[in-house]
Amino acid sequence: MSFDFRVFLGESYDGTSQTADELLRRMDALSIEMALTCSFRPLSYDLDQANRNLAEKIKEHTDRLIGAVRVDPWQPDAAVSLREGLEKLGLCALYLSPWEENFRADIERLDKLMEVAAQFKIPVLVATGFPCLSEALQVRTLASRWPDVPVVMTNGGQINISGLGQADVTLAMQQQCNLYIDTAGIYRQDFIEETVEEFGGDRVLFASGSPYFDQRYEIKRVQLAKVNENKRRAMSSGNACRLLNLDYYLDVSEKVK
Repeated sequence: MSFDFRVFLGESYDGTSQTADELLRRMDALSIEMALTCSFRPLSYDLDQANRNLAEKIKEHTDRLIGAVRVDPWQPDAAVSLREGLEKLGLCALYLSPWEENFRADIERLDKLMEVAAQFKIPVLVATGFPCLSEALQVRTLASRWPDVPVVMTNGGQINISGLGQADVTLAMQQQCNLYIDTAGIYRQDFIEETVEEFGGDRVLFASGSPYFDQRYEIKRVQLAKVNENKRRAMSSGNACRLLNLDYYLDVSEKVK
């Protein structure tokens, strides 16, 4: 069973788009059962409306699609927006994009959002790997202030192909046990395998980043990884279900084993 931990729905200011029907067709073709959806940053820059639109798009597919609240921490009511997204819209994670919202991943202004995340026991996804704004060690600093909140670094925590980014990710995960990575766009397959070998299979999650990345290719990262089947199942779906408290889906996954 497969759970895609990060996809995008709606329309982006950069012209990229994806509908729920398009996503579900791709998921069906690849036997992906569920996905965590995030809103693009819309041309209006109104993330509250984007969250409402996301909730509307997925409400007819709650057995397959769940959603994350996206907020801009510079907005004075960001924590209120997060709380409303969780309580009123039924979303169940927080997505932060330091690059597109232009903030450092370690600023203390994020603590009000992390406090809400801790209260609701939800994971926080941080778009990671962008120079100066969301490098792995900056995300580590945020995670260190909130050790009970699962923090997922996207794109394997790095985009820098020099190898320095990978070293920083490993150091960050060694220092903070509440740090995780998703697999979308990782340019070296052996990095996934080495991360699983060092930290176990419970800190790596399959995510495609669709439509920016191709689900057909991204799912192969987990399917072809040189790890044992228990760790592969954890990456494919078990970790996502655990972080999102999806008890029913976990029960089904256990039966399939």
